[in-house]
Formats: sequence, structure tokens, C-alpha cells
Amino acid sequence: MQQSRARLFKEYKEVQREKVADPDIQLVCDDTNIFKWTALIKGPSETPYEGGVFQLAFAVPEPYPLQPPQVRFLTKIFHPNVHFKTGEICLDILKNAWSPAWTLQSVCRAIIALMAHPEPDSPLNCDSGNLLRSGDVRGFNSMASMYTRLAAMPKKG
Repeated sequence: MQQSRARLFKEYKEVQREKVADPDIQLVCDDTNIFKWTALIKGPSETPYEGGVFQLAFAVPEPYPLQPPQVRFLTKIFHPNVHFKTGEICLDILKNAWSPAWTLQSVCRAIIALMAHPEPDSPLNCDSGNLLRSGDVRGFNSMASMYTRLAAMPKKG
């Protein structure tokens, strides 16, 4: 556990240095528990998520970095690889392709890349996966944009 704490403190220091370098990711450690983090990520440009800010929750296991963190969306998102109700993310690096070389910051980058390039063949959200698999990109983009406006954009007024 001491090794994982040291690694997380190192990542915390790197995050503080990279705040300006990576404006699309704001990663924050819980004040009382180094194993709990949240992130705000910006939706990638030229996607239906553009303009949205999405919140992620990280639960880091004690054997980290030998085991991946558990990450889920707290913000509702219409995406084939994200469970609509729980926010669970289907991403290989969070499962069987994990490597201790990954950091919490690089996991955020991978999630942003997944947002831009969904994998409809392994859906957690079958409705969005089916739209993409059937070639209805316009329908998918319309639904994803609507949920982005409703859940991930600041309310005006």
C-alpha cells in the first residue's frame, strides 16, 4: 500500500505541473483519501460531445499501479461504451490491457479518445451501439448531442 501511495503522490505532483499543459483534463484528488479522485474532461472537438464537460470518478485500488483504477462517468453520456445508468466504461486498458505505465492522467486521455472513436461492437449501451452498427450516424450524433446539452453543459439563465 505504501508503494501505491507514493505513486499517487507522484501523480498528484505531476497533475499540479500539467494543469496548464493539458487544459482538457482537470484531475483532482480527494482531500481526505488519496485513493479517490475526480476528473473533469472536455468533450472532444468535432464530436457530439464538443462543448460538454464530463465528470469522472476514480476509485484507485490499493495494489495500484499493478491493478487499474475503477473509473466511471458521473455525468450522463450517450455512448456505446458507457453504461447509461451506472457510468461504467468499457475500455480495454481498464480491464485486460492495463499496464503500470498508465497514469490517471493518461487514462483520462484514453477516455477522451474513446469518446471521439466509439467501439459499437462491444457496447454497454446497446441503443447507441445499435445506431452506429446500423449506420445511423446522424441519429447517434443527434442523441449524443442532446444528452451533452442536457447533462454536460452549463445551464444558461
